[in-house]
Amino acid sequence: MAKEVKIEAVGRGHALTAIRNIGIVAHIDAGKTTTTERILFYTGKVHKMGEVHDGTAVMDWMAQEQERGITITSAATTCFWKKHQINIIDTPGHVDFTAEVERALRVLDGAVGVFCAVGGVQPQSETVWRQANKYRVPRMAFVNKMDRVGASFDRVVAEMRAKLQAPAVAIQIPWGAEEHFRGVIDLVRMRAWAFDAASLGAQMSEQDIPGELQAAAQQARETLLEAVAETDEGLLNAYLDEGDLSVEALQTGIRQATVSGRMVPVLCGTSLRNQGIQPLLDAVVAFLPSPLDVPPIKGRHPKTEEELERATGDFEPLAALAFKVATDPFVGKLIFMRVYSGTLKKGMNVWNPRTQKRERLQRLIRLHANQREEIDTLYSGEIGAIAGIKGVGTGDTLCAEQKPIALERIVFPEPVVSMAIEPKTQADKEKMQAALADLADEDPTFRVGQNVETGQTIIQGMGELHLEILRDRMLREFKVQANAGRPMVAYRETITAAAGADFAFDRELGGKRHFALVGVALEKNERGAGNSVDFHVSSDLIPHDFRPVVEEGIRDGLSTGVLGSFPLVDVRVSVVNGQWHPVDSSEIAFRSAASMSLREAAQAARPALLEPIMALEIMTPEEHLGDVLGDLNMRRGQVKDVAQRDGMRVIEASVPLAELFGYATTLRSLTRGRAGYAMEPTRFEVVPENLSQALRNR
Repeated sequence: MAKEVKIEAVGRGHALTAIRNIGIVAHIDAGKTTTTERILFYTGKVHKMGEVHDGTAVMDWMAQEQERGITITSAATTCFWKKHQINIIDTPGHVDFTAEVERALRVLDGAVGVFCAVGGVQPQSETVWRQANKYRVPRMAFVNKMDRVGASFDRVVAEMRAKLQAPAVAIQIPWGAEEHFRGVIDLVRMRAWAFDAASLGAQMSEQDIPGELQAAAQQARETLLEAVAETDEGLLNAYLDEGDLSVEALQTGIRQATVSGRMVPVLCGTSLRNQGIQPLLDAVVAFLPSPLDVPPIKGRHPKTEEELERATGDFEPLAALAFKVATDPFVGKLIFMRVYSGTLKKGMNVWNPRTQKRERLQRLIRLHANQREEIDTLYSGEIGAIAGIKGVGTGDTLCAEQKPIALERIVFPEPVVSMAIEPKTQADKEKMQAALADLADEDPTFRVGQNVETGQTIIQGMGELHLEILRDRMLREFKVQANAGRPMVAYRETITAAAGADFAFDRELGGKRHFALVGVALEKNERGAGNSVDFHVSSDLIPHDFRPVVEEGIRDGLSTGVLGSFPLVDVRVSVVNGQWHPVDSSEIAFRSAASMSLREAAQAARPALLEPIMALEIMTPEEHLGDVLGDLNMRRGQVKDVAQRDGMRVIEASVPLAELFGYATTLRSLTRGRAGYAMEPTRFEVVPENLSQALRNR
């Protein structure tokens, strides 16, 4: 008889099969945070419901979140439901904070997409859905705000299938809608659930399905049975033989289809009115995967580049990913960790393959928004944080030194808006640099640099709101007084042809000769593919010892560009020639020669400016449609579609970001305040020549 392999340590509170690592994701204002607050209330984590509109939501704990009524930073918490441990990350919906969603989805096993029953699939819903597709995260959907005027459950499910290409299948249908919404019909058990308003929805009553909904419920269940049966041959045979499936078989089929990504179960309710949350929790436990249901995490050996994988288990070699850095006023830097295999224990030594350094774990913390609970061990499959550790950043792996592994780093979008910033007084200068460094550590989409011509400090981010929030945090958290310029577009440069150049650096510095020659060839990369540097030159021409500084010199050249000091992107650089001298060659010489050869090659490769293009969705009354379209045309906008939704016209367009500063004011003026819009960055495109020349002369 085969010996059973132990995968779980004795001290862990919940078995791996009883853990769910989930994220709540959606478009801004779909009700993610309100839904999370209800989950915390019904699981007993909090004893009073917080409200986003009152600034009392537990998960929106930052002052800026409470003032604006939006989520800015992803907050993590742990709660318990029916003997299961649910680790939840509540993510922002605003496009400026998309990095928070990206890093959350990278470490989660499942996600709940929240959709507004009126708005349906909105632009940021599509973005987060694509992000979840990238990481193959199993999902379920919750159609929220069923009590609102214009709510339509069927329309939202249809939009999910059409716009998101999602295999969305209802496992509930609403009991009424708008002001008549009373509860939900469970299609698995064919029972109705009503929620008691006096107990804030905590008391639920199970009832027979009302007569007027019997036919609709039966039809929806047939659709569910067919969808589940199609995903499994055994279930299909049982369904064809019996014409039905047992509750247990149907639940098993839904779970298998959800975990494999072949089905997205859809539920409904209204979080603000406390209806539908407990069935949602039941569905999270029943259908979303545990850490054992997802494939082993893959990575590479830091030295040999051999592909490795780590299975989930407490006795496996350690592999944990740092997915977020936060500055806490009480405990200093907090590193949010997902433990994939092995365990993190207080006092143990871990290895960071990026820095090649050993780190000692001083404090381990379980998170609940901005509250901290110190613990001794984080087990495999869990999410927590490390405090009091300095050399770890977003995307770093912590592993066993004797069995090293480097997990794939998280790729973040490029910033699209920049702003000059300067300290108000000399005393603020050092404080500002330290504050900017801390904020850049926390936020991978926030960049800090210098304008080489003016010496100004330039900050870059994902949008005007993003930079405004960071400025506000500098003032409140870091006590830095600073003046800021107006937001500007963060342009990029690229090349449109292949070219090459050799540059020989031969100078006397400090009484010593410095010599090196570097030759590079440039080719354009696919748009959005980024930069790459490869060496196609023998060690007789450029010794291995000098190659790291050659690459540094090339990266320096790429960071400043040749047209307007904007970064060069989507360039493939090959080092194809070199020359060195055993006495006179130095690191300074090779770095300078590499940077100058890149600049000369880039100037010969027909450089072009790139600008960020935004996807814009505008909802406007019919009578203002012509004015809005005319204004878009003047802004170099390309209209893709004009549709009808709930008596409004919905315009989908692509518009350069440079044309959208102050757009909110213009749109209000054109439509007497009756239109609204949402936008998100989609791609970079070449700037028209007449505008490019004006930007270079700026």
